[in-house]
Amino acid sequence: MVSIKTENEIKIIHEGGKILATVVKELEKMAKPGITTLELDRAAEALILSKGAKPAFKGYEGFPYSLCASVNENIVHGFPSNYVLKDGDLLKLDLGILYKGFNTDMAITVAVGNVSFEPKRLMNVTKKSLRLGIKKAKIGNTIGDIGNTIQRFVEDQGFSVVRDLCGHGIGKSVHEDPKIPNYGKRGAGEKLVEGMVICIEPMVTMGDYNLKKSADGYGYATKDNSLSAHFEHTIAITTKRPIILTE
Repeated sequence: MVSIKTENEIKIIHEGGKILATVVKELEKMAKPGITTLELDRAAEALILSKGAKPAFKGYEGFPYSLCASVNENIVHGFPSNYVLKDGDLLKLDLGILYKGFNTDMAITVAVGNVSFEPKRLMNVTKKSLRLGIKKAKIGNTIGDIGNTIQRFVEDQGFSVVRDLCGHGIGKSVHEDPKIPNYGKRGAGEKLVEGMVICIEPMVTMGDYNLKKSADGYGYATKDNSLSAHFEHTIAITTKRPIILTE
């Protein structure tokens, strides 16, 4: 069942989203060759707590860290570790916080050091597909309109959209209804209504879209070991326009 948020609840989520965006921006600055993903996790938790919020992912379904850190072919839910980031890595940072009883969730992909042209293009296409999907998050449109827009743009650029994972509603729980796939048909699925708060999160690969479990046994990686990218924002559906709450 989809939870509809009040104007005041959306305001609280927006406050939390601004905190989250600030933390992610700091982590992006830190993501340089020579740092470990475990160091980024520790920094994320310290920053979140210093701003009066709590890590939303720590302990969620057994996840033992605050930050999801996934490198190269690993696309989501990766365990932070002693892996030392190196020149040319594509690092996915996925982070959520709990603030005043409500969750927000966002993800970025960071080019570590000097990254070659095609991986950078993968990142840029994924980021643009998120923006295009957000534009479709209007009252009267459907979840299928969002997914179809993302899928068509990504595939036109020669990349693949992950099918086995998707975006989601968010609020008092990290994951709520509805599911927001990054593929689909126009006009299909649930209609978007005022007060919905959703996470749109394209996950895009250079090769095939099929996934396998990561080596850590928790995250997901591309089955063909191709590079992947991931971007995510928390969005409110309003009468005027979709509002990005994690900016």
